[in-house]
Amino acid sequence: MYRYERQYTGPLQALIMDWAGTTVDFGSLAPIRAFQSLFAAQGVPISEAEARGPMGVEKREHIRQLCAYPRIHAAWIEQTGAAPVDADIDRMYNDFIPIQVAAIAETAVLIPGLLTLLEWAEAREIRIGANTGYADVMIQGLLSEAAGQGYRPASTVCATQVPKGRPYPYMAMMNAIELGVENLAACVKIDDTLSGIDEGLNAGMWTVGVAISGNEVGMSLAAWNALDDAEQQTLRYKAYDRFNRAGAHYVVDSVADIIPVLEEIELRLAAGEKP
Repeated sequence: MYRYERQYTGPLQALIMDWAGTTVDFGSLAPIRAFQSLFAAQGVPISEAEARGPMGVEKREHIRQLCAYPRIHAAWIEQTGAAPVDADIDRMYNDFIPIQVAAIAETAVLIPGLLTLLEWAEAREIRIGANTGYADVMIQGLLSEAAGQGYRPASTVCATQVPKGRPYPYMAMMNAIELGVENLAACVKIDDTLSGIDEGLNAGMWTVGVAISGNEVGMSLAAWNALDDAEQQTLRYKAYDRFNRAGAHYVVDSVADIIPVLEEIELRLAAGEKP
């Protein structure tokens, strides 16, 4: 008896990239500033590490998960006299939207190396998609700011536009549909969050984690450059380890380092390999 297996051996068709920490906002600072401001206004301050914990998921879900953290949950009860409920989360999410929009406007700078990557992809007719845990109402200014700097993804999907956000694959799959992708194995999901890597893996795509420019290190470019080599290497090792443990096919510092990885993926595709 025989079993036949169909293999895609063509070129890459699409890159699907996250926004904050991956293509804009080195350090993924905008969401952190917004979450810390939001919880401080409730009389329940949270640390940066706590704010970064659920990063990558849809923002209302992010708030819900933060409220469930034991320390935050206990602090909320101490402050308000009762545990947080859905009505509190809904109220906080509505308060969060303008705070997040303002924070995005302050940090919407392209990460160095992105334009070179886009030129490389355009020369090879590789389509560009973007997705995000931000709601669609939050990113209009971001789209405009990015376009002014030369970044105009052909497809942009927000977590509020699909039944479930990350780690579910729906955003990446909607990007693929909008970009006219023929085979999900011809797509690469590039993200600075572990939930974004889960999204790409669940969608059957190649995945690349960006370790330094995003959530795992969480520092501005200036702050990162101010570290000495030993400090950088310590943080780099921890970030790479977390992405590798999450199952990312590749890990790089930032989008500036990704072209050689994409060339290797194309060689692997040509050899009949799958994600």
